[in-house]
Amino acid sequence: MVQALRGDNIEERVQYLGELAKQISPDVQEDFNSRLNISWIYHDSVLEGVVYTMDELQSAIADEVVSDSSLIPVYDEIRNHRAAINMIRDLASKKRLKITLDVIKKIYVTLCPEEVEGRGAPMYRKEMPLHRLYFHEIAKPARISYQMRQFVQWLNAAETKRSVHPIRLAAQAHFQLLQIYPFPKNSGKVARLIMNLLLLNNDLPPAIIHATERQRYYEVLKKSQDGSSKLIQEALTASVETSIQFYETSLGIEPEA
Repeated sequence: MVQALRGDNIEERVQYLGELAKQISPDVQEDFNSRLNISWIYHDSVLEGVVYTMDELQSAIADEVVSDSSLIPVYDEIRNHRAAINMIRDLASKKRLKITLDVIKKIYVTLCPEEVEGRGAPMYRKEMPLHRLYFHEIAKPARISYQMRQFVQWLNAAETKRSVHPIRLAAQAHFQLLQIYPFPKNSGKVARLIMNLLLLNNDLPPAIIHATERQRYYEVLKKSQDGSSKLIQEALTASVETSIQFYETSLGIEPEA
C-alpha cells in the first residue's frame, strides 16, 4: 500500500510521508524529532549569523548541566529556540488556529524572555537599525503597530484562507512579516516560526531553509514575494524528501530508483 502512494508532486509525497510515519515506532519518532530540532535550530540560527557547534546543540537539547559559565547564554538561546518550536507544534495541533498579535508576541517572548524583564510585555522596534543582517526595506517604527494589525487581519480573513494555497499562504505570511520587521531582535526567527506554524497546521512538515541558502535568502527578501515563495517551496520539498528517506531507511524500504 505504501509503495503505491509514493507519488511525484508535493501533495502525494506528503501523503506518502504520512503513511510512513504511521508505521514508525515511538522510539524512532523521538529520535527523528530530536534530529529535526537540532537541524532546525542550526540552520535557522545560521540565517541570523549565529553558528552553533554540534556539541553545543546536542548538550543544550539534552538539557545537560552547563560546566562552562561562558556557555550559559549559548545554551539559553538554543533552549529558548527549542521552546518556541515546541510552542508552535502545540499551536499547530489546534484545528481552529488563529494567529493573533498575542500569539506572535508570545513566540517572540519565548525566543527572547529577557526582552520583557521589568516590563511584562514585549515592545515593537523603536528605531531603524543601522547595522543588520537583512538588507531589504523595513517598516518605519511609527508604522509597525498599524501594519501588524493589518497583517493579522489579512492572515485570518476567511477570503485569504479560502483563496490562497496553504504553502503559498505560509510563504506570503513569512515575507510580509519580514517586511514589517516588528521586533528589535529575532524578527527573522519569528517570521519563519509563523511560516512553519501555518505549514504544520496544514499537516505539512516545517520548511527549514538551509544554511547554504543564506545569501540567496537575503537577496530574495529584497526583490520579490515570488522569489521568497520559490525558496520556501524548495525548502519544504527538501524537508519532505529528507523525512521520507529517514523513515524508509528505518523501515527497511528500498528508495525509489
